[in-house]
Amino acid sequence: MQSLQDILYKVNIRSVHGNLSVSVSNLQLDSRKVTAGSCFIAIRGHHLDGHAYIDNAIEKGAIAIVAEELPHNKKDDVTYVEVENSAIAAGYMADNFYGAPSAKMKVVGVTGTNGKTTIATLLFKLFSGLGYTCGLISTVQNQIADDVIPSTHTTPDAISINALMKEMLDRGCSHVFMESSSHAIHQHRITGLHFAGAVFSNITHDHLDYHKTFDEYIKVKKSFFDGLPSGAFAISNADDKRGLVMLQNTHAKKYLYSLKTMAEFKGKVLENGITGLLMLINDQEVHFRLIGEFNAYNLLAVYAAAICLGEDKQHVLRVLSNSTGAEGRFDYTVSTRERIIGIVDYAHTPDALLNVLATIKKLRQGHERIITVVGCGGDRDKTKRPVMAEVACEHSDRVIFTSDNPRTEDPLEILKDMEAGLQPSARKKYTVIPDRKEAIKAAVDFALKEDIVLVAGKGHEKYQDIKGIKYPFDDKQVLNEVFDLLEK
Repeated sequence: MQSLQDILYKVNIRSVHGNLSVSVSNLQLDSRKVTAGSCFIAIRGHHLDGHAYIDNAIEKGAIAIVAEELPHNKKDDVTYVEVENSAIAAGYMADNFYGAPSAKMKVVGVTGTNGKTTIATLLFKLFSGLGYTCGLISTVQNQIADDVIPSTHTTPDAISINALMKEMLDRGCSHVFMESSSHAIHQHRITGLHFAGAVFSNITHDHLDYHKTFDEYIKVKKSFFDGLPSGAFAISNADDKRGLVMLQNTHAKKYLYSLKTMAEFKGKVLENGITGLLMLINDQEVHFRLIGEFNAYNLLAVYAAAICLGEDKQHVLRVLSNSTGAEGRFDYTVSTRERIIGIVDYAHTPDALLNVLATIKKLRQGHERIITVVGCGGDRDKTKRPVMAEVACEHSDRVIFTSDNPRTEDPLEILKDMEAGLQPSARKKYTVIPDRKEAIKAAVDFALKEDIVLVAGKGHEKYQDIKGIKYPFDDKQVLNEVFDLLEK
């Protein structure tokens, strides 16, 4: 139990009605989770407005309400605090309530369109391999040492993330590596956290259904770096045309990584094959188990962060050379008899899909065909659908358009959007098979010996989201089942 006054430290308060010395048992953003002694914080969300549930929260026992707009009828036994921004307030309040756990560990945030999960996961694996007890917060999963905690968002809400970090601290974690999505930054889910450093991977066409303009998307990402303290480090990709922009106003120590230009952390790809990457990193030759130029960037970013965190270069490269990437990121399997290569990847943006297909092209010996299975999610940015289709057709020998996570949309309408902008030449290359399992089976049926089948878009996900229900579905499992049938 803590006093409300202590929990409100750093919060921009407009007015107070009631007693700030009341003891608070827990913080809640969801009125359904309120119990006796709760402080309910009313946040205006993308879909729901917490202010509509203030009365519900009081009925369930809330003794304090924090909101941007207070109700006219106030109860004498409830303390009401009017704040400028409830989402920002929630970040600071959660940090205060849980005793600022992020300040007692080295927390590194990773942002960018593509590569966040791989970079955060590689950092977690690297520092675990270096002997530290670590925490991971990612799209794929949250993890405390060896214990996996299911993940529901790229970045949890401010209260959940501080509760998770308190648990990480209590269990001896010294380092935490977390994805920091544009949604989380914009919604202030990471406000109040204490970052030792931040990494920028790249920025491409994504989430314009939420941010509306590409410029707004960039500004949100940049605001993460703008807020870093002088004692932190900021690492950015010099080869991305917005890489330098990210560092313009930060107070943190600035570092760049690059494959193409001068940087503090310079890399060069010497060999790129199905067995991995041979690279020069700051003139040190190292073989990695990961594949593709995009992973060369990810590895450079991880190396840079490790050095900025004070680790020994040789130890870092030795452990990193044996690391595997995140589940569902260029995750490949090979059929026994026909030697068909199956690749499952989370690529769900045009740029990510282009990167994966470009990597596959470089891995080919010459005769192998690329057969791509791809769809687009429902209730998301519609403008990228025809672009995804165009990229798939331009860089594949054969394409099957299928359902991804249609959510509340009609899968057939999504597929029509994908087809809409295709040139006549592309129309000869693709087939539409709405059923995802049948689409994967057809792709393998089309494949000849040593061809490459790419199943893109869902990666690590173990479900297909249809009309609000998440049905079990695992691209890699389906691919392996089809390969098993092929061997019989």
